[in-house]
Amino acid sequence: MDEPTMHETYEGRRLPRPREEVVDQGLGFDVETLLSRRRVLQILGLGAVSAGLVACGGSGGSTGTAAAKAKALGEIPDETAGPYPGDGSNGPDVLEQSGIVRRDVRSSFGAANGVAEGVPMTLELVVADLANGGAPFEGVAVYVWHCTREGGYSMYSPGVEDENFLRGVQIADADGRVRFRSIFPACYSGRWPHIHFEVYPDRRSITDAGKAIATSQVALPRRVCRRVYRQAGYEQSVSNLAQVSLDSDSVFGDDGGADQLATVRGNVRKGYRVALAVGVDTATKPAGGEAAAGGGPGGPPPGFPTP
Repeated sequence: MDEPTMHETYEGRRLPRPREEVVDQGLGFDVETLLSRRRVLQILGLGAVSAGLVACGGSGGSTGTAAAKAKALGEIPDETAGPYPGDGSNGPDVLEQSGIVRRDVRSSFGAANGVAEGVPMTLELVVADLANGGAPFEGVAVYVWHCTREGGYSMYSPGVEDENFLRGVQIADADGRVRFRSIFPACYSGRWPHIHFEVYPDRRSITDAGKAIATSQVALPRRVCRRVYRQAGYEQSVSNLAQVSLDSDSVFGDDGGADQLATVRGNVRKGYRVALAVGVDTATKPAGGEAAAGGGPGGPPPGFPTP
């Protein structure tokens, strides 16, 4: 089991929980960090401060923290769906298949029967309806997908093109929350470790990728990635992670993933809990979702992912 490392300060501020990861210091510390970063971005002209932060007491659980952040941080940045979405916009369409609405995405379904191996991970997204004052966005359908521990994408990459694991849909509950059981994804060449997701108005809408109201990505913290990538099966991720940063990444680099960096708790033995607040504003037109370079609409791109 991983032993906690003592950290007294972070960015000149004393940590309230010195034996915990920086990402596990509680909501108050997270909000102060985000405010500090946004002040810097505003000074540099790289971004504007979002809608006012709500005042919250206590650290709360991952759900409460994510819900508070969803109201506080504003709209999730629009990002590309990449060349491997599996939503019908670039070849295969898993969203047309019966069984795609599920919580555990580690195994394939339908005619496929493969199982993705790796360090266990639970992903929790809490979606807020910003056009409705930041209320929980109950009923939206959230489609999640990510790569294997080797860096390939089911339905596209060699060796797993006949599988559809690590893809699934959940319907947000009354708290705007969806949860998925999965495995921790790899870091492949040229990209920071991440998880893709699309938000649709409801269950019926998922068969049409054009109806997505948000398309974005979750960034994973470096310290946790380093621990995971020491495990068997993740060997290639060690050198890939060393060659990229959040600031140099083609997706997160514009702001260092300030609104997309997940809170992560756990360890490699029992698995990790990854949580992110997702603010969705239906009053704005979605700008993400386009397929990135590497494949066209005529079929799956060859080889392993690069964008």
